[in-house]
Amino acid sequence: MAKLILTHEVTGLGAAGDVVEVKDGYARNYLLPRGFALAWTKGGEKQVESIKAARAARAHASVEAAQAQAQALSSKKVKLEVKAGESGRLFGTVKPADVAAAVEAAGLGSIDKRNVELPNHIKSLGSYQANVRLHEDVSAVIDLEVVAGK
Repeated sequence: MAKLILTHEVTGLGAAGDVVEVKDGYARNYLLPRGFALAWTKGGEKQVESIKAARAARAHASVEAAQAQAQALSSKKVKLEVKAGESGRLFGTVKPADVAAAVEAAGLGSIDKRNVELPNHIKSLGSYQANVRLHEDVSAVIDLEVVAGK
């Protein structure tokens, strides 16, 4: 088992700044190469505090503010314009950064792209849903309408 310090929130594992123990292969092949975690060291405790402070600065000030934004996100459909071929297949895929930019363009506030979870790869036009973690206790489901444009 490998002992790691998470640098980003990982669904089902923990939040940034948490110290977790995972299997060696999961750490070596997924968490460490993608920058989601750092190897735990005795000096790493100082890093944990700075990571938690940065996370607190990025988080919503309160649960009520996060719930208000979640209500706004859930009540409106977000239109996302992407390049697509004639058959409706996209040139590339929709990324969490694209969803975050579309939410901001729709006037629904800003969200961090690292908090957007897409259930599967979006490679064609249509309607989809994405999950957004706004606070430790608050998440919202965004209805996406992927249309041809640009």
